[in-house]
Amino acid sequence: MVRRMARECGFELAGVARAEPIADDIERYQGWAAQGMAGAMRYLTDRRAEVRRDPQNLLAGARSIICVGKLYNQPAPAEREGHAIFSRYAWGQDYHQVLREALEKLANKLAGVEQHRWKACVDTAPLLERSYARQAGLGWIGRNTCLINEPQGSWFFLGELLTTLELEADAPPPDRCGTCTRCIEACPTQALVPNGDEWMLDARRCISYLNIELRGPLPEEQRTWLGSRVFGCDICQEVCPWNARAPETSEPAFRPVYDLAPPLEELAALSVEEFRERFRGTPVMRAKYEGLLRNVAAAKEVRE
Repeated sequence: MVRRMARECGFELAGVARAEPIADDIERYQGWAAQGMAGAMRYLTDRRAEVRRDPQNLLAGARSIICVGKLYNQPAPAEREGHAIFSRYAWGQDYHQVLREALEKLANKLAGVEQHRWKACVDTAPLLERSYARQAGLGWIGRNTCLINEPQGSWFFLGELLTTLELEADAPPPDRCGTCTRCIEACPTQALVPNGDEWMLDARRCISYLNIELRGPLPEEQRTWLGSRVFGCDICQEVCPWNARAPETSEPAFRPVYDLAPPLEELAALSVEEFRERFRGTPVMRAKYEGLLRNVAAAKEVRE
């Protein structure tokens, strides 16, 4: 029933996890944060880190977590010398609102069967969403730290619906990365680092962190890391064999709303008003005007 309703609401993936702490993943997360790998992302290490311990902190009385995935994959334009590269998740409308509306629709559908209290979460909520998505059977967490679904790859936005309904939980799938290390080898900044038998992301070396989350000037030694990537980075997903045949999204909201590969010179000349007009309502706004122009300047500097 849950999967059928989720599909009717536009989700390609859906499953159920129990609304309870996952001790091993909590310990792993705390160890990652303690090593400083969150960088300047204080929202991952402040008081909200404690909230992540237990879904009950988000919805008292929650019994189940319905985990969903919404595909955003589209063909990437050919890379061109002197032109910018934007991560494909940012080409269309901001996914937060799209997913939240679909989750609310799903919650109301379920309420038509049995009344319940619920809370919709996208990635801004203090919840270990990949961990619960894995528990719900949506996929395994690969060496690139992305959730990977065997037939459909990793180009998914994740969302969760915490509910007081008691639903039958799914089981996590096996890890199918095998001996593949393509993502590790392809990362130009060696942001994927070993952690015992597993791998984790050192955000301080991740291009997406540097060109989106990090505020202020880029450290001089890191300016060359960006290349032409002015917003986000898809390298570790692009090289993943499980994405070789990944389907494309049919969601109209994710269709490109701006030139996907504009000349760097053109972006460098944008005014604040032009920036807002071009990227309004898209994830690119998170970098802010100053951040995008900083990234463009770094990309130009590499080529001069």
